[in-house]
Amino acid sequence: MTSLLVDQRSRAAGPQTARPLVLIATLGGMVAALGPMVVFAAVGVVGWFGADAGAHGAPRDGMRTGVLAWLVAHGSGFTVDGVDVDVLPLGLTLLCGWVMWRLAHRVGDLLSGHGPDADRIMDGERDLTVPTAAVLFFTGYAVVAVVAASVAATVQSAPSVPRVVFTSLAMSVVLALPAIAIGSGRAAIWAALVPAVVRQGAATGLAILTGFLAASAVALLLAFGLGIGQAATTMDQLHLTWGEGAAYAVGNAVFVPNATLFSGSFLLGPGFAVGGNTLVSTEAVVLGPLPLFALLAALPAAGVPAGWVSSLVLLPSVVAAVATARWQRKHPALGWVEAALRGCGGGISAGVAFGLLASLAGGAAGPGRMRHVGPFVPDVLVAAITAFGLGGLVGALVMTWWQRRRSADAITT
Repeated sequence: MTSLLVDQRSRAAGPQTARPLVLIATLGGMVAALGPMVVFAAVGVVGWFGADAGAHGAPRDGMRTGVLAWLVAHGSGFTVDGVDVDVLPLGLTLLCGWVMWRLAHRVGDLLSGHGPDADRIMDGERDLTVPTAAVLFFTGYAVVAVVAASVAATVQSAPSVPRVVFTSLAMSVVLALPAIAIGSGRAAIWAALVPAVVRQGAATGLAILTGFLAASAVALLLAFGLGIGQAATTMDQLHLTWGEGAAYAVGNAVFVPNATLFSGSFLLGPGFAVGGNTLVSTEAVVLGPLPLFALLAALPAAGVPAGWVSSLVLLPSVVAAVATARWQRKHPALGWVEAALRGCGGGISAGVAFGLLASLAGGAAGPGRMRHVGPFVPDVLVAAITAFGLGGLVGALVMTWWQRRRSADAITT
């Protein structure tokens, strides 16, 4: 009865005024950029004071450092003694991406009343609410990025504004656009038009990618645990104060996602480089002089790894098979063909996704030899597609056989 009264009152009040799309989407993009930037600037001020109790410089120097960190997280890079450094601190990039996703989802929720309803969309009526909101969201985000780059840039740092805008555009396409579509309810409508095997294949690929990233993180943790003594020695050699030590720890932490992708590239076989003419793979480890960076303690010793290390290349296929089987156990396939398409197609999509992520993990990390750091992306891409595709196919077929056998046993009993 109460719900009927509320409904009658809402009707008597007349139709609700639609929220202004341009204002909400543009402000959403600006807030998504400003939120992490303000946090980074505050951390920069704390780090500036913690380094030498504010004896040198001014608080604005710490704020500028924080804003530069935000720009670097968006691919701006910076210059050290005339040498470009463009490696992405993916930890900061992930934080900015998470904030973008959350705010874009909220923007979509606020704009859910715009455009045609679900029935009209299903009938084929054009709906530009989501793409329009995404463009405006990116515009607000990019404006903040350009202003920040112009204010925080110095002759010494020289961040690249075009790279920041390009990265902001890529993040808007990959994160903001889907988040707005999900928040506004359009994604559910559009997903109903996609064949079920495609949806299940995409979900399988996500399960494989998530499982392999988790395995890569565990491998990194184990390797770092074995080299923890070397990491402690590195810290002692630097003779850091407590404030400098905290900043050093944060600097290492923001590169943990990069190291996880390095670890995954190692497990796949091709490996990665930590400088010119170096190689870290399951077949050989060739190293040179390394910077005093604690995460590098996870690197294996130079030389030919032990025989059992070569068998690690089987782990990606095993992870893909297990992840596919687990997913299909909850969502059984209708037949052998659908199961094969799910498993193999999902594995291939996961391999492509990992190759793209690996391409973001490396770059120029310093002068000289350190201009070449990162996974061997073409080889990693091929290895990931092969390992995940085969593993996904085997996992899907084995689970289909098991489910059919259980069904047959249930019928006979």
